[in-house]
Amino acid sequence: MAMQVGPVSSASDPDVMVDINTTPLIDVMLVLLIMLIITIPIQLHSVNLNMPVGHPPPPLAPPVVIDVDVDFDGTVYWNGTIVPDHASLQAHLQSVADQPDQPEVHLRPNKLATYKYVAEVLASAQRIGVKKIGLVGNEQFVK
Repeated sequence: MAMQVGPVSSASDPDVMVDINTTPLIDVMLVLLIMLIITIPIQLHSVNLNMPVGHPPPPLAPPVVIDVDVDFDGTVYWNGTIVPDHASLQAHLQSVADQPDQPEVHLRPNKLATYKYVAEVLASAQRIGVKKIGLVGNEQFVK
């Protein structure tokens, strides 16, 4: 006589799963990978330079600045004095261009001045050979 231990399997019962559940293993592996990435020190791609120590000497003399203002009606002011015509403006610019160490020319247009007047001054300065010219007061044009 034979004795049967355990449930009797029939054809309708599903098979037993014998595979390992890998989901918790993948979760642990991802956590370890993230911890490894966080703990790796950041590598800096830099070049070490030996910079000079101390303060540089101050410049011998401050730069000479010439203020050129262009008013809304096209009137040009040279250091606060009115320039009567275009020929005298060119004479002033020529005196600046002839100097070996040219002074800085700061061009400050009025907010209401048209571009034509400012372009005339810039073109004259360029034709004559003024090298150090810059626009000053541009913050008035920011809205």
